[in-house]
Amino acid sequence: MSLYFHLRAVPPPALRNSATWLERLFGDDSDTVQHRLDRHREEVLDKRYLDQELLYVGDPPHRAEDRPQAQVVLGGRPVFHPDRYKPPFLVLTAGQAHRVARFLTMTDFDALWVFARNELLPRYGGVTAEPDTRGIFAAAHRELTEFYTQTAACGDAVVKRLPT
Repeated sequence: MSLYFHLRAVPPPALRNSATWLERLFGDDSDTVQHRLDRHREEVLDKRYLDQELLYVGDPPHRAEDRPQAQVVLGGRPVFHPDRYKPPFLVLTAGQAHRVARFLTMTDFDALWVFARNELLPRYGGVTAEPDTRGIFAAAHRELTEFYTQTAACGDAVVKRLPT
């Protein structure tokens, strides 16, 4: 199982509400995943994904509101795995993915950073490490924006696989 948080674009007609099908969806080899990454059909976040969530919603994960900023990282309808010890998959409809794309393209990263920096910086080396830390989060923001923008342009849904 991957230690990374995966987001994958899926055409709505192909999407299945089955954890077994979703598990197979993420069963590709690394070359196939890299090809999808290059085409912005998949995005991968590292272990900082919970902090990336904080950047968008400013609250702990699993916020129940249906606002686009709450759907960027951990939002979506859960599809529970038969193995109760594995996390559920999260699914955003094509409409939700479109709203997230619009939110990300209209959002000022600097404003997000100012709001979250005091909580994030202590985890990443403090004020002296701010340029590097900010750069890491800004890069992830750009990558998420590209992923969701491409996904919305294709009219696709998004499936997310949480690390175990």
